[in-house]
Amino acid sequence: MIRFILSLALIATFAHGARSQQAAAPAAKLRELVTVTAELVRIGDLVENAGASANIAVFRAPDLGQTGAVQIARVTEALRQHDLANVDTGNLSEIIVTRLSRTITRQEIEERITRALAGQYGLGEARNLALTFDRDIRSVHLEATATAELAINRINVEPRTGRFDVVFDVPGSMAARRVTPLRYTGIASVMVETATATRAVARGEILKASDISIERRPKTEVAGDVLGAEQVVGMTSKRALRAGETVRSADLVKAEVVARNENVTIVVEMPGIMLTARGKALEAGAIGDLVSVLNIQSNRKIQATVTGPGRVTLVGATPFVAAATVPATNPERPSAE
Repeated sequence: MIRFILSLALIATFAHGARSQQAAAPAAKLRELVTVTAELVRIGDLVENAGASANIAVFRAPDLGQTGAVQIARVTEALRQHDLANVDTGNLSEIIVTRLSRTITRQEIEERITRALAGQYGLGEARNLALTFDRDIRSVHLEATATAELAINRINVEPRTGRFDVVFDVPGSMAARRVTPLRYTGIASVMVETATATRAVARGEILKASDISIERRPKTEVAGDVLGAEQVVGMTSKRALRAGETVRSADLVKAEVVARNENVTIVVEMPGIMLTARGKALEAGAIGDLVSVLNIQSNRKIQATVTGPGRVTLVGATPFVAAATVPATNPERPSAE
């Protein structure tokens, strides 16, 4: 009899302990904002304190990097099928689910292709390469766990045209191979800095520093005729130039500062001596040009270098000195008586 009473007491104590543990267990409650990394949303993602049901999948997750909403009615119906009917909904109307991802941007794709092409196929340094893609390049979302660097799986390049075909892989990513094939095609261009007109320039205008900017253009566009600002400023345009047009050597001629038949000053320079004379230019010329000039004082034709507007210079021209100087007059003889 005593043994029976003790058994009843033990059962009562065990039942009381079980009820205490059940009462102490935290209540299951829906989450308002949910983030997942897998393709499926599980009960444990949606419900706090889901217990043994936490690993049961109930919905498909949004696409990588995307966010979606699940109505509370659908959630409670799915939970009821797994004996979770008394979950606290917190007066929510929907649950927001975001699938985390690794984002590969267009810039990252361009930089990786540029690094792969640089120094090969005759394309030069990476900083001088510009890529033109055959299609619009958008950001790519891969699994958040795929943290490896973009690896080149295949690359083909046509050296003559710069056309490329590159296929990437990301180790550890199924999406990179199955969902979003990372294949990119286009043209790689070598860029050079060259002088470009900032405004419309008329034929015969002398170009000023404000008329020129230095811009990056494809090397094939300038055909090796690369000009810096110092090679353009002060030159005369041989033809009309459009704003934004690349300036080429064939478009320029030296600005004429001496016109044909213009009166000029002839300067003779010798060590310790500088003489001047009046002259007439027999042909037009720019600074640095050698032109024919008529010395009006001696009526002799000479060759002189144009050194400025209305000015030509002879250097070390000894024979010209006598012609440039004024001869002394003969003294008057005393008259004979």
